[in-house]
Amino acid sequence: MQEKLLEALYQIITPEKVEKFERIAAERTRYATVAVENLFQEHNASAVMRSCDCFGIQDLHIIEQDNKFNVNRDIALGAGQWVDHHHYTDILYPTTTCITTLKEKGYKIAATTPHTDAYTINNVPLDEPIAFVFGTEQTGLSEKALDLADYYVKIPMVGFTESFNISVSAALTMNTIRTRLENMEGLNWKLTKEEQTALKIEWCKNIIRNPDNVIKDFIRRIKEGEL
Repeated sequence: MQEKLLEALYQIITPEKVEKFERIAAERTRYATVAVENLFQEHNASAVMRSCDCFGIQDLHIIEQDNKFNVNRDIALGAGQWVDHHHYTDILYPTTTCITTLKEKGYKIAATTPHTDAYTINNVPLDEPIAFVFGTEQTGLSEKALDLADYYVKIPMVGFTESFNISVSAALTMNTIRTRLENMEGLNWKLTKEEQTALKIEWCKNIIRNPDNVIKDFIRRIKEGEL
């Protein structure tokens, strides 16, 4: 059903978009993911989302306790259409909810902090799915996020300042982890064919008019043998 539905949707979008969807979905991953806690500067939030798209990270988890996650379209450049963003906004325990949810999905939690020598982004274990959690611009991660982490991770630096800007930290981390995954043999870290198909259907829905009605009609025609 899903394959036939995607074929039908591909008939009503441009060949250029079809080529892009096929090429980009094949490079997407959920093996590594990113979570951000309480960002308040929209240019940082937007830049992180854009980096997720650029490095093929399909999911961005957003913890919003005190600050709402706002996207600057001029910076994000439409990345929100292609990256799945999951929001955790309950008033008391959004950080706990987010990290518990990720752990239930099988992720190890890597808290990014410059104040530890435990691991760097170059040697943090990648034998299991991993979620990198980044903190707010001024104070970093909350104590709760640090307490719930499986690993502490930092980015090697050789200058006087003790940390990178949050959006730079996220981009450097994603780039390094992506490169390491690509060099690991025998690890299935990209989306399965079924996951790619489901994702491409969602992307099609983002660019067609009245997607729910179109999908409903296509499903009916598939069931009736018209497609």
